Amino acid sequence: MAGEMTQSVIKRIIRQVGLECATQGQSLSETLVAFMVKAVVLDPRNDFNMDRILTESDVQNLIQLCVTRLLDTTNPSLRTIKMQVYFDMHYANRAELLSEQQRVLEGKVAPLVRAITESGPRAQEGMENVYQRIVTYVLLSSGLGSPRDIEAVREATAALQSVFPPTEMITFISRSKKDKEQQLKDLAMLVTGIRLYNKECQKGGHGIDDLPAILNDTILSATQTVDERLNSCHLQAHRYTALLESMQGDPYRYSQLCAFKLKEALFNFRQYEAFLCILLSDAITSAREVESLNVQFEATMMVLKNAMQDKTSIESREVFPLFVELSKLWTSFQDELLLLSFLTNMTDNLQQFSEIQSQHLPERMLTALLEGVTVKSDEERLKETMGTRVNVSDFKNQEWLFPETTDNFDQLLIQYHGFCAHSIGVNGLTLPGNPAIGILKHKQKCYVFSSKEAAYIFAQDPDKFIQLNVEKAKEYAELIQLLELHHQFEYLVPHAQARNANKCSMKPLPKCDSSTQTDTHILPPTIVRSYEWNEWELRRKAIKLANLRRKLTHAMQTDLSHMRRENFTQVYLTKEVGTQTKRDNSSNVPKPQIFLKGLRGGSSPTTHMVAVDLTRPLDET
Repeated sequence: MAGEMTQSVIKRIIRQVGLECATQGQSLSETLVAFMVKAVVLDPRNDFNMDRILTESDVQNLIQLCVTRLLDTTNPSLRTIKMQVYFDMHYANRAELLSEQQRVLEGKVAPLVRAITESGPRAQEGMENVYQRIVTYVLLSSGLGSPRDIEAVREATAALQSVFPPTEMITFISRSKKDKEQQLKDLAMLVTGIRLYNKECQKGGHGIDDLPAILNDTILSATQTVDERLNSCHLQAHRYTALLESMQGDPYRYSQLCAFKLKEALFNFRQYEAFLCILLSDAITSAREVESLNVQFEATMMVLKNAMQDKTSIESREVFPLFVELSKLWTSFQDELLLLSFLTNMTDNLQQFSEIQSQHLPERMLTALLEGVTVKSDEERLKETMGTRVNVSDFKNQEWLFPETTDNFDQLLIQYHGFCAHSIGVNGLTLPGNPAIGILKHKQKCYVFSSKEAAYIFAQDPDKFIQLNVEKAKEYAELIQLLELHHQFEYLVPHAQARNANKCSMKPLPKCDSSTQTDTHILPPTIVRSYEWNEWELRRKAIKLANLRRKLTHAMQTDLSHMRRENFTQVYLTKEVGTQTKRDNSSNVPKPQIFLKGLRGGSSPTTHMVAVDLTRPLDET
């Protein structure tokens, strides 16, 4: 039938059901109506054949059944479905919530940023206006005071002037838009850090709340509130479980209690319990984060104080990173405050879906019905079965997992949200499973049980009991999300494409108007101008080239142009070479030395000359 029910028929049914409920004074969301349509189709008690096309009478019958169930405000099943739809539509994890908050803040200051970055004044008055806008941006982006608070504006202006004097406005205006936006963010963090430091030194800090102290009080209040409601929810779930157990095998007791719809109420409390556990886990995570932020903030402030102590001037590269770090830590404080506020609102809003049951079954009547009935808590049930364990030898074809034989035993993904896989389909009870008994691994899925006997019965024919659980979920549609059975009913979801894969219930497809713009030519043109697709044109060019081969080129030179011709010549460069043709040699001979005596004459008239040979012999040389 899911293939035959077209989208137009489904939309028509949902729209008609919504209109019928609106005429009765109940304005319901499309998501809730769509979920109820699925629940009515799934319920085997309504006799909708899954293998045939819906006739017009079937459509009208389906619409009437949906309207009847949606208008029955005393039915715990409807309240559970409303709670599931509300949680899926409004709950967001830390990353999603902080991302949305950042998007909202950017949208809030976007017009101001645009006015600052796109302005290009030259007059002094225009620059002063831009400077005042920068101060406003710093206050809005940091959340430390209002632009209408004169004292906060004065402090922010003084802090901004210390790092960005008005004389630098000319340089700021000349920058590109992207650089201006980045500088605005840097200035906002610097001014925030300076104001926080001044507050710590008791020299300012007007309009700045003591977020660490506020967070400590908020965390304490939030965790206490969730703990109290979780304990109350546990108590109610234990009481209703005891009443349902007392009805088994007792027809008189069954006829006495069947009108109170105890199973639907139990499922309501179990779902409320699951959501409160998620919120409590988030609160604990936030508390740990705040504790870590407190330590980091105090350490950074201490380092900054030591750097600034008794110094009239200090280099910006030493303190600016510390101011930026203070600003980031303070932003984290603001994020945690937002998260805690969100968790508190979720806790308060979820209570309305569970507290109505106390009006349907008052405390006085509930106490009277519990007379002579033993109420066991989940912890007591686990203690009772702590010493029992499945004997693996009793099963030949079944795989059992135990803590001492399985790695990461505590991180195994347990089916049915950790409830006993046997008691759900057989008794309609959500009893806590005890992994210590043994975890049955069947077709790559893990199942736990509330007792050894239940484990043995389930292990004999797991597929049979798995199908029983599916049939029970068809009868009580709220079990689909409580027991995490979405994969079992994926083919019946009317708006499967509108459901987020990470969510449990169906959600309408978000729509928005958008537009895109692309450059005409992103890449440079790569057109080949010489390309021709026409073969006749190619033939013409080929013939033309063939004719050129038979042509001669003639040239002439005149008297007026022959001196203008460019001539080139090429010569070989000279080489330096040498050739040896002879060998130089020498020998040493004695130098002749002859001394002549008597050449100048003497006392006698006759000259007597004596020649003395002083040349050394050859063998002495």
